[in-house]
Amino acid sequence: MYSHTARRQQPVSTKSLCMTAVCMAVVFMMTFMPRIPIPFGYAHLGDAVIFLLILFLPRRQAGFAASIGSAFSDLLGGFPIWILPTLVIKWVMVEIVFRMAAIPAAGERPSVLSMRMLLAFSVSALWMVIAYAGAGALLYGSTGAGLLMTPGLIGEGVINVAAAMAVGAALQKAAECF
Repeated sequence: MYSHTARRQQPVSTKSLCMTAVCMAVVFMMTFMPRIPIPFGYAHLGDAVIFLLILFLPRRQAGFAASIGSAFSDLLGGFPIWILPTLVIKWVMVEIVFRMAAIPAAGERPSVLSMRMLLAFSVSALWMVIAYAGAGALLYGSTGAGLLMTPGLIGEGVINVAAAMAVGAALQKAAECF
C-alpha cells in the first residue's frame, strides 16, 4: 500500500505511469460495465474503485485515474456531454477523500474501516450527488432534470461507499497476510 506521509511530489516514473494506467482501466471497466440506467445517465460501481485508489496511488495519480477513467466511460458509453463535468467531479471526489482521510494522525495506521474513512467516502459521495445534480440542471436547462437524477445518484453513492468499505477491508486483511 502507498504511504501518504510523504508530502513532496514523487517524480514521474515508468512504474507510476503504468500503475496509473492500470487503475484508470479498472475505473473505466467498473464504470462502463455494470451500468444501471437512471434518469439522464447511469449508476455504476466505479466510485468504489475511486475511493479505493487512496490505498494504491499518490493523490495526483489517483485524480488522473479517477477522472480520465470515468470520462472515457462517458465518451464510449454514449454520454459525451458529461465528459467535462465528470473530469471535474471525479477529481474533486479524490481530493475530498485524500484531504479527509489519507494522511493519518501521528502514530495512526490508515484503516479503511475507520470512522474517518467512512466519513471521507460519504462526503465524497455527497459531493458527487450534488455536483451531478447541479451539472444535470445546467446541461439540460432545468432544475427538475437535476432533481430527477438525485434518487439514483444517492443510491449509487450509498452502494459505492459500502462496496469500497467491504473490498477495502478485504484488501487490507490480505495485505496483512503478506
